[in-house]
Amino acid sequence: MPLRQPALVERMRPFTSTIFAEITALATRTGAINLGQGFPDTDGPRLILDAAAAAIHSGRNQYPPGPGVPALREAVAQHQKRFYGMDVDPESEVLVTAGATEGIAATIMALCEPGDEVVTFDPVYDSYAASVALAGAVRRTVTLRWPDFAVDEIELRAAFGPRTRVVLLNSPHNPTGTVFGRATLELIAELAREHGAVVVTDEVYEHQVYDDAVHVPMATLPGMSEQTVTISSAGKTFSVTGWKVGWLHGPAELVAAARAVKQFLTFVNAGPLQPAVATALGLGDDFYRSLATGLRAKRDLLCDGLRAAGFEVSVPRGTYFVVADAAPLGFDDGVELCQRLPELAGVAAVPVSVFYDDPDAARSLVRFAFCKRDDVLREAVDRLGRLGRVSR
Repeated sequence: MPLRQPALVERMRPFTSTIFAEITALATRTGAINLGQGFPDTDGPRLILDAAAAAIHSGRNQYPPGPGVPALREAVAQHQKRFYGMDVDPESEVLVTAGATEGIAATIMALCEPGDEVVTFDPVYDSYAASVALAGAVRRTVTLRWPDFAVDEIELRAAFGPRTRVVLLNSPHNPTGTVFGRATLELIAELAREHGAVVVTDEVYEHQVYDDAVHVPMATLPGMSEQTVTISSAGKTFSVTGWKVGWLHGPAELVAAARAVKQFLTFVNAGPLQPAVATALGLGDDFYRSLATGLRAKRDLLCDGLRAAGFEVSVPRGTYFVVADAAPLGFDDGVELCQRLPELAGVAAVPVSVFYDDPDAARSLVRFAFCKRDDVLREAVDRLGRLGRVSR
């Protein structure tokens, strides 16, 4: 007997595919240089790779403890103390997750009842909207607008209300590359305290900040450690995005809530990889400095090339993404351009409008990733130079 209704529940129908998978498939099919999906084209430090291999060969291949292996939970606590002066109890206040994506989903589903409201900042990473939908909650968006992507205070205040349960914050911010300043974070904190909302903050790009930008964790602001869940992961910092090893920390009650959901999503994950990530978190200051220095040089290489090709560029202060406006080149539709870009220039990118509730807020904007080898970026820049010679 055929199904009497669609197989997929209505709230998840907008999320049947991701733009990243679509663009990567397009790049693979056409042989284009993939500056769309944000993954490095080199592996992370040899230390972390060797530690993972050693763990596999020494029998660390069965289920790890539900909250995560003790060494990784301790390493997360030490990392937060070392970089931000935060005191975190590794026993009750840290949970290891299957990447930041699961950490976000588990936390939102644990904290939100159907109809609760979640404040988000558009453009929003696509898994955020899906996680809110899974919980049956409702998003209230604050729009970050080209070219500076600053938070509008009036719009921010209007997003809060009696049903506000969570503020979902990402800084450094994907896809815009903006780093929220202390004044903005303090305003968000003030409103969260006023409405009794939990701030869930995605900080996976915490070590990828440039120029005079400073990453300020929300949990370090006065009074916010008690109502903040901080999420990060190994993928971006150590160039192991396929490992999907993330973590969250916060007050024991909130961490326990997230753990209650996580155990029925993946139960546990990445047993032999967790000790390797613990080792990597202890790398010296030289590693963290060189990470930011190297990526800043790649950013400048790509930004200069995009300008030379005719794009208008918003220079990011964090992450490894650049947002550029294609309108000066005569391309007013970023979606159309990204579909044609492999043919026109042999490069793949992502349209920024797909991250907005209102696509008109970013109609001609395109996101490029610069977490690639220098020779790949130079070739991409050379190819993008063709766009200025394309007649539509």
